[in-house]
Amino acid sequence: MKIIHQILRVTLMLAILFVANACNDDDNNNIPDSSISVNQEDLSFIAQGGEETFNITASLSIKWGANTSDDWLSVSQDSGVGSTSITVTARANTTGGQRTGVVTVFTHDKSFDIQVTQNAFLLTISPDSNGMSNYTAVELTGMMGVGWNVGNSLDAVGGETAWGNPMINKQLIDAVKEAGFNTVRIPVAWSNYIQENDENYIISVEGLNRVEEVVNYVLDNDMFAIINIHWDGGWMQPTYEDQNYVNNRLSKMWEQIAIHFRDYDYHLIFAGTNEVMVDGDYGTPTEEYYTVQNSFNQKFISTVRETGGKNAYRYLTVQGFNTNIDHTVNFAVIPDDIVENRMLMEVHYYDPYDFTLNVDSDNVWQWGSIPTDPSATAGWGDEDWLEAQFQKMYGTFVSQGIGVILGEYGASYREEVDGAETYREYYYEKTTESALEHGMVPITWDNGYTDNHNMGLFNRSTGEEAFPAIIDAITNP
Repeated sequence: MKIIHQILRVTLMLAILFVANACNDDDNNNIPDSSISVNQEDLSFIAQGGEETFNITASLSIKWGANTSDDWLSVSQDSGVGSTSITVTARANTTGGQRTGVVTVFTHDKSFDIQVTQNAFLLTISPDSNGMSNYTAVELTGMMGVGWNVGNSLDAVGGETAWGNPMINKQLIDAVKEAGFNTVRIPVAWSNYIQENDENYIISVEGLNRVEEVVNYVLDNDMFAIINIHWDGGWMQPTYEDQNYVNNRLSKMWEQIAIHFRDYDYHLIFAGTNEVMVDGDYGTPTEEYYTVQNSFNQKFISTVRETGGKNAYRYLTVQGFNTNIDHTVNFAVIPDDIVENRMLMEVHYYDPYDFTLNVDSDNVWQWGSIPTDPSATAGWGDEDWLEAQFQKMYGTFVSQGIGVILGEYGASYREEVDGAETYREYYYEKTTESALEHGMVPITWDNGYTDNHNMGLFNRSTGEEAFPAIIDAITNP
């Protein structure tokens, strides 16, 4: 490959030479060779990659080219005339060792080689328990209070604003804290920051830094933050056919995420996956499906722990199949771990579906023991059902030392139904109350949209409370 790259470089240089000779007039040909220079002989990058800049100083008539034969480097401009600045971008170095490369600037009769070096990630460092607390996982959940999801933002496939929400800002997170929430779940579609067809799944520095910026909005408010790999386009299919592919991708992505956030204390929690299921199949999982999904949980735990540092003691969250309570209780296997009392199990709760999520009609808009019209209820899923489902999580996990995260719950706004908000408020109150009573951390879903048939609670731009009564039902159940 190096020989091919060198041939291509020579070919490009000859092409520029031809163009220069063809285009330069007599005056240009009289410009001395010394009229072009570069201000750097070498550039260095940290392991995460990033950008560095060098300057080309040249007479207006001097044509030049710039390139590199190293596939982990790129230049912002490959040819030009006169003086300019060139940005060199390096991708993250996950090779395990320092690497070197060259960026070349050349004219028809002169070239400058800029030597480039990049450090490697320390993939594994010694365990570091400083700042990681002595709380058990169950004790931790008792401190996390009630939580809120900043959904449909960093998890939006195509980019943070692709699904119509503005970029997450500090004013919003400050308002969430002020409203009484103590935990923020930050769903992330990390593939937004990975180049297409990259088999190493290298997450860009810009992507890691943007997620870190949002994490810091939360942690600076003395709250807990949870980051995950969310739906992300649905590549995490739990089948034997896809098992090796998914575990490889999962490992490579979590290794980078874990290393980038390795120095954060126990207030930052990692969650490996989200609602793993075979697309379109909402039934009871087959042995194949739940066995493969359990392997994803194990791969996540092992990968994060192997990075060492504070990650050797970090609280980590795994999920049951499709985050369904019954499937979790029946089929989830707690992964092997090198540290005790640091494991959390996550489920979601949207029962009964016709009341919470089904907005094809507004026929079901009353819930619980307080309805005035039984025909407007789902006919199931009331307080008794809620208590029974959460008791399953307590008995199977909380009582056995596994903390439980209720990572999503909520009910859709039915703007056009007079009186519907009474039942929605009651649903949020009782679900939050029951979750807390059963040792779970209730984290309400907010998709950012506050109009009809959505679950947004805050104005994403200003942080203003769109539904103060719902927020109060959650924060003061």
